[in-house]
Amino acid sequence: MEKQKTNGRTKKGTGGYSNITVNKETATRFRAYSKQFNKSHSEVLDGMVQYFKENNLYPFGEGTKIIVDSIKKLERQMMKKFDRLIAIIKNMEKTSIRPTYEMMLILYEAYVKDGRKPKREPVKIQEERIDFLEPRNTVPKTEHDRMLKEFESYKKHCNEILNNVEKVEPMMGKTYLRVNMDIGEFEKLKYHLR
Repeated sequence: MEKQKTNGRTKKGTGGYSNITVNKETATRFRAYSKQFNKSHSEVLDGMVQYFKENNLYPFGEGTKIIVDSIKKLERQMMKKFDRLIAIIKNMEKTSIRPTYEMMLILYEAYVKDGRKPKREPVKIQEERIDFLEPRNTVPKTEHDRMLKEFESYKKHCNEILNNVEKVEPMMGKTYLRVNMDIGEFEKLKYHLR
């Protein structure tokens, strides 16, 4: 390093440049390497030294062993995380995906065995009437028939529910009514009444 004079004394390491003797081949390789970064030779060399210090790397022998060990440690950690992810996916498959698939398969097989195909009703286009501004108190016959059919179906279903109601008289407390219905039918009824 360059020696600077301050008040008659020399001080090492402040600013300036110093010469380091290196082999010609090494100097050529270093110059070619430092050109990649568009930095001065000093900045590249300083960065390399800093990198070695921060990562506890040694350029002779032990440095590669430390890198390999850290990579193996990272690989083990990643494999543990992959194992956890695989366990979560298998659990999801077992508890939700597989049962849903099985139910859909059963429903599809029942539909195929039934052999019925949904009938498409032809679209009826009503002629445009001139009196469209006048209020109408009539309902088209097809609409009326459909509403009657729905009402009969609803009435039949209500009678089935009423037939499943029984009176319960406990030893203590008030008398109450109980509906004998399984949970699936109850959920279906709630869905249709929305």
